[in-house]
Amino acid sequence: MKNFALIIILLFGLTIHAQVYREGYNNHELRFNMGRFLTTAVIDVSYEYYFTPYASFGGTTFYNSGAVGTRANFGIGPNLRAYFGYNPKMGIFAEAFGLYYSGDIDTTNNLGSRDNDYSTTAIGLGLGRKWSTFGEKLSFEVSAGLGRNINQHEFQNSFLFRSGISVGIRF
Repeated sequence: MKNFALIIILLFGLTIHAQVYREGYNNHELRFNMGRFLTTAVIDVSYEYYFTPYASFGGTTFYNSGAVGTRANFGIGPNLRAYFGYNPKMGIFAEAFGLYYSGDIDTTNNLGSRDNDYSTTAIGLGLGRKWSTFGEKLSFEVSAGLGRNINQHEFQNSFLFRSGISVGIRF
């Protein structure tokens, strides 16, 4: 009878654990950075895959067809995130990212105005906070990061700042 009771307790404990978090459920997320779109008309889309409930890797890409002066026209890069807290796939996170981007900068000196084209690579770190709905279908994220341009040109800044207010869908 003791063995039967022990087996029942163990099976009951396994079912309770299974109800807390469903592993392998909604591990893919597609996000749109609406904050960047509303302020600068840049289309910024990201993908994230959760390989554990508290870690993910993904990528981001952006396209800018607008602004005059300083602009990055296209960018693509990977990121790796670690989430902190008790809730899986949400909460405060830290990320390491890389970004390859190209664009042009208008410069003016005593010889006149010049349009300088460039392509460069940056690596950096970021922080943010992510919230998710109870069904884990929708997410909302606020993030910011600072990166260093590796192969900068004399007319470029040494650092890259990125930020976002993003809405995502999980599948």
